[in-house]
Amino acid sequence: MAKLYQVNVLMMGAANILWVPLANTFGRRPVTLFNILLLTLCCVWAARATSFGSLLAARFFMGVGVAPADTSESLRPSYQKVSMLRVLLVAPNVVGEIYFAHQRGKAMGFYTVFICIGPVLGGIAGGYIAGNLGLAWIHWINVILSGILLVACFFLVPETLYVREVPTQATDPALDNGGKDEDAASSTKIEDITRNRTTSGSYSELTFLRSLKLYTYHGNLFQNFISPWLTLRLPGVWLVMLWYAGLVGGVVTISTVGPTLAAQPPYLWGNNAGLILVGGIIGALIGAVATALTADRIVTTKKTLQGEENMEPEARLPIALPGLVLATTGLWTFGFCAQASNPHMWIGMQFGLGMLSFGLMQAPSIGFNYIIDSYASVSADCFVVVTCMRAIISFSWTFFASGWVESAGPAIPFGVFGGLMGLFTLFTIPQWLWGKRTRIATAAWIPN
Repeated sequence: MAKLYQVNVLMMGAANILWVPLANTFGRRPVTLFNILLLTLCCVWAARATSFGSLLAARFFMGVGVAPADTSESLRPSYQKVSMLRVLLVAPNVVGEIYFAHQRGKAMGFYTVFICIGPVLGGIAGGYIAGNLGLAWIHWINVILSGILLVACFFLVPETLYVREVPTQATDPALDNGGKDEDAASSTKIEDITRNRTTSGSYSELTFLRSLKLYTYHGNLFQNFISPWLTLRLPGVWLVMLWYAGLVGGVVTISTVGPTLAAQPPYLWGNNAGLILVGGIIGALIGAVATALTADRIVTTKKTLQGEENMEPEARLPIALPGLVLATTGLWTFGFCAQASNPHMWIGMQFGLGMLSFGLMQAPSIGFNYIIDSYASVSADCFVVVTCMRAIISFSWTFFASGWVESAGPAIPFGVFGGLMGLFTLFTIPQWLWGKRTRIATAAWIPN
């Protein structure tokens, strides 16, 4: 059964290698609608599957269909210069475009909280649905929800990918002739400016019917496929990528293993096994509050707002350390408590997941903003590879976790996972100290 979860998690991230370049070339709207339709059809397929192989294939393509939700949807237009060969937009990058630097931490917190709470709520609700209505009804409910989403997106989500030409400023002819014949120069200047405004600033109204258009083309498909991989040359991308992948991998692994442990002795929770994940919701909510209070504080200090000192992106990194340390400790806490045979150790398991969820709530919010601040022009490409790495590590951990827990017990696997998360945390220190130097060294690789 774990394979049904693993392949879905893998494709939710890995499929963006395909969908994001297509969305950057042909538009967000057609890719989004096609993928929601694919998700709906695959949910029907999964609900009607009569063999494990058929269900596994359906789950695979469900992951493909839901993948762009992390990276290609937006309810806001993106404005770019006409000289840009491609317009890139991912969900975290939208936050960077909408909000000022001193507001991004809170805004990113709202984005991250749903990433964190989603798998936890799904694990809790899925247990009751499967126990009372049967496994097929998990997929039928997905059909209903994705069908509603498809209709809503068709009518309410317009295309957000377009380029806008920046008007050029007219030169003063009086400066060219040394100030002679000022009257003629003045009239020429007025005429030039008027013509300039007419040709560059005239746009037809975007009516509701026009917003339903299904197709747009921005070219350069090959470049859109190559660009995300080029960001792997940037050290800051690797740091955030390892943070995010380790945190999500830990939450996904616990969401897979936790209910199984709660259904076995000494707990025997039955249909209530999903409640072992409630601690994750509590930790995420506390993390959301902490992120809202601390994520932007470094930016909004009096010294920074007065412009006396430029804030370097690396100033954000220390704020993530408490969450990363808690997440590392949370993985160990969950594993060691799950290893014990005491029926009251479920409390420790809840605390462990809550600590991990706190870290997932806080650290990516800081990390995404660090990428936006450090590599603004390629931040969307950065988020593509971050999402792909998240999928690979989540898949790897869940793929090995179930069998490893059965053979060696929970303590060793989660001890190793916690050790890896601790290693990823330590990478923060050199990037904090020397990150500016690495950005200077790699500046030639970042387009203006």
